[in-house]
Parts: sequence; structure tokens; C-alpha cells
Amino acid sequence: MDILPILSTLKRHKTAAALIVLEIALTCAIICNALFIISDRLEQVREVSGLAENELVRVQIVSIGGDPDQAARTRTDLANLRAIPGVKNATVTNQVPFVNSSWNSGVRVTPDQQQATLVATSYLVEEGFMDTFGLDLVAGRHFNPDEFVDYEDYNQADPRPAIPAVIITRKMAERLFPGEDAVGKSIYSWGNEPVRIVGVVEHLVRPSQLGGPSAREYSMILPLRPHYNVGGNYVVRTEPSRRQEVLDAAVAALRGNGSDRIILEENTRTFEELRNEYYQAPRAMAWLLGIVCVALLLVTALGIVGLASFWVQQRTKQIGVRRALGATRTQIMRYFQTENFLLATIGIVLGMLAAYAINHLLMERYELTRLPLHYLPIGALALWLLGQASVFGPARRAAAVPPAIATRSV
Repeated sequence: MDILPILSTLKRHKTAAALIVLEIALTCAIICNALFIISDRLEQVREVSGLAENELVRVQIVSIGGDPDQAARTRTDLANLRAIPGVKNATVTNQVPFVNSSWNSGVRVTPDQQQATLVATSYLVEEGFMDTFGLDLVAGRHFNPDEFVDYEDYNQADPRPAIPAVIITRKMAERLFPGEDAVGKSIYSWGNEPVRIVGVVEHLVRPSQLGGPSAREYSMILPLRPHYNVGGNYVVRTEPSRRQEVLDAAVAALRGNGSDRIILEENTRTFEELRNEYYQAPRAMAWLLGIVCVALLLVTALGIVGLASFWVQQRTKQIGVRRALGATRTQIMRYFQTENFLLATIGIVLGMLAAYAINHLLMERYELTRLPLHYLPIGALALWLLGQASVFGPARRAAAVPPAIATRSV
């Protein structure tokens, strides 16, 4: 079809054409970024933690009085927890995933580095940590018994000794030593002494949201035994069907080992509950943006329908003349669909530029990652299809006008 008559007609209706182009451009820019943010939030919700989540429960405890030997009471607590029927293992750690606080420190690969290569979270653990959390060791080994040090002794030492060993995640290893085997190499964190990497686990998420998707797994495990008052996190592993039963028994066991401590009941729950609450905000944002996208597409569709209907009414004589000269219904419909396609294309091109401008602003202010290119054709295709579907009804009504009625309508 010759588009020159279409362009000539659009020039005579510049304001209406500009408005629909602007509406499509704005919709394209918002839709592309919204789809990207929705995808990013859903990726967060679905992220692999590396834990045996459906088998884990957490009890958080804080001391309200002085305890001269917190390490001894911690050992008693762990013995009592492991003695509960149905418990596979239990551990104490300074932090757990799916909370909003974490222990973080910079990590360097050389002692004279001025700036850290990355920032990683630090899990302080005792002997039962790996088995309790269900971590998958993919390289190296577990800690040897003689590599564990009481965190209290380490923290009070002056100067602090070197940490005997560390286990890190695969993504952290790939970031620190790309293309190399990280086991046996040393990193520098928690001081200037080298810490030797003895093992690599497949996954272990950090507790709080920090950095991009890869940084979510910048985690290291240190063989520093924490006492119960360092974070206050007891984690117990059991059968999925017995979690509530074991959780109640664990709370009773800890309460029975001294009345000078408080169980934080709002933080005492299964890991699935912790995860669901932790990702409540990303899920809500994904739903909200999804509703906004649907509403915006609906408004854009109504705008296209309204404008096309207006133009059909205004061009009744033109349509009648074309029909009288032999134009078929198909050609009339194709005329309006081509016209809409041209307007949509101009709007989409402008919208893509605006999408990148909006994404750049979000990157600066909200630490969002760069908009992947494949979201642009997705948004473009959606708007092209929307435009063609929206203009179909008015175009069909235009094609159905008999030539005789059209020529008498002036």
C-alpha cells in the first residue's frame, strides 16, 4: 500500500497524531521498565538459597542478664536441642538468611589492595552448621576440628590471630578468582592476615538485600564458634512434617536452660515463613506493577480506539470516494491498520529512547541494573499487537460503510 496518502492525511491532523504517538511512547517507556522490574523482583523471590529450607526452624534468643560463661551455656543449649525427638541436627550462628540485617566486610585478594574486590557477608559457625543448613560442598573440604576457634576468644585477643580457614560460595569464588580454582588460595578480610580457602559451597544467600543478583551470594563461612548472645540464632533441622512440633519443643528446651533470657517469638518460626515474609515487598511490587501495566495498556487501547473512531467519522466522504473508485473493504481496513502501525512505530521508537532514559535514572537513584535489550522488542511487539487489535473495530466499521451513504454524508 502507498503510504503517501496516509502521511498526507496525518499532516492535516497533526495534533491528534502527536497525542497518540506521545501516549504510545510513554506507554512503551513505562512498560519496558515495568516488565524489567517485575522480572527482577520475581527473580529475587525465586532465588535459590542453598539451604534445606523446608526442614529448618529458627529460634532467636536474647539475654537479659549477665552470663559469666555464655560459651558453656551455648554448648548445653545445642545438646538439649539435638536431643529433641525428630531433630537431625542443630546449630548456632550469628545470622540467618531472610532477615534485614547482616555482618558484612570487604574482601581483598592481595594484602596491599586499597579497595576491596567485593563485600561479603560473614557466617560465624560451629561444627554443626554445614549439616544443619544442608549446604552443598562442591569443591575442597569441610573445616577440620582443630580449625574451629571460639569467637569470644578470637574477639578478645590482642592482636587478633589469623582466622584458620574459610569456606566461600561458588559465585564469590568466581568473582575473586575468575577461571581459577579458589581452593587453596588466600583472601584478606577481618584483618591483614591471609585466610586460606578450604572449600566452596554451591549456594548460600546473604541475609539482607545488598547489591545485584550475583552479590546476593557473596557469602563466607568462618570457623568462629559464636555463643548464643552473638545474634542469638539457633537453627534446628527436622522433618518438614514435624517442624512446628520441633519448634515448640526447641522453645521449651531453651526456656528450661535459664530464665534470664527472652525468646523473640516474632522471629521464631520456620524458614519458609521467614522467606515468605522477607519477599513480601518484592511480590507486592510485582503485582502492583503488573496492575499498572494492564491499566496503562487498557488506557492506551481506549485512546487508539477513540482516535480511530473519530477519524472514521471525520473521513466518511474520503472513505466513500475510495469505495466508489473500487477500493475493497480489505483495502479500507488495511489503510487504517497501516496508519496505526506508522503511528505506533514512531511512538515505540521514541518510547525506547525514553525507556533507556528512565532506566538510567533508576540505576542512579535506586541501584537498578541496566535494562536488558530484549525487553525493548517485547514492549514493541506488545504495543504493535495492541494497536492493531484496538484499531480493528473502527477500521471494520469504516469498511462496512456503503459507498452511496458515504457520498451523501457531506
